[in-house]
Amino acid sequence: MSAADVLVIMAHPDDPEFGAGATIARLTREGKRVVYVICTTGDKGSADRNMTPARLVKIRMGEQRAAAKTLGVDDVIFLGHPDQALEADAELRKELVEIIRTYRPNLVITHSPYTRYIWWHRDHRKCGEAVMDAIFPLARDHMAFPDLLAKGLEPHKVNEIWLTGADDANYKSDITQTFAQKIDAIKCHKSQVEEDFFQRLDRIKARASAAAEGEEFLMAEAFRRVEIPW
Repeated sequence: MSAADVLVIMAHPDDPEFGAGATIARLTREGKRVVYVICTTGDKGSADRNMTPARLVKIRMGEQRAAAKTLGVDDVIFLGHPDQALEADAELRKELVEIIRTYRPNLVITHSPYTRYIWWHRDHRKCGEAVMDAIFPLARDHMAFPDLLAKGLEPHKVNEIWLTGADDANYKSDITQTFAQKIDAIKCHKSQVEEDFFQRLDRIKARASAAAEGEEFLMAEAFRRVEIPW
């Protein structure tokens, strides 16, 4: 299995597109290989009283694959944890360490585990927490999960992390040329996009413009960028 330049590790199907879709499109346009890791099935994300969890899982997996392809991403890994019940426990940490050691990325994009607002989805916080722990120190240290060494998965040091939804963003990604691609990808998530999407689109545009304030470019996605020196 070939290495990836970037791992995008998110809680639910559609989180990559809403949180970092235009940046992902920019990275793939630059020739970077990006791989998605989706931690939960998203089996509770519907207001349709006639929907079943099993049917929703299949729908959301298909939508996520289509959205990823729209952004230039061919590989999507589904870990299959239940929606609204993600835990940053040893099981999830080990799954993530195995993936990190397999794909050996320079960059990981994930949720910020530190955002202070109560409405931020619990699964997002738990995903971000588990990813941070998996990157440092677990993926780096050879005595963490020694059975992975027996599988030929050597330790790996990730160089940096970009956190979406962070209160203290310090990096603005220029998405002026790829914003439309982000919207096309979001539209793939038909089970999640409400009837008023085009009104919401105005808000998404406004946020992207506000994020670029003070920069030479017109639209941005904002991240907390964490460089790992050791």
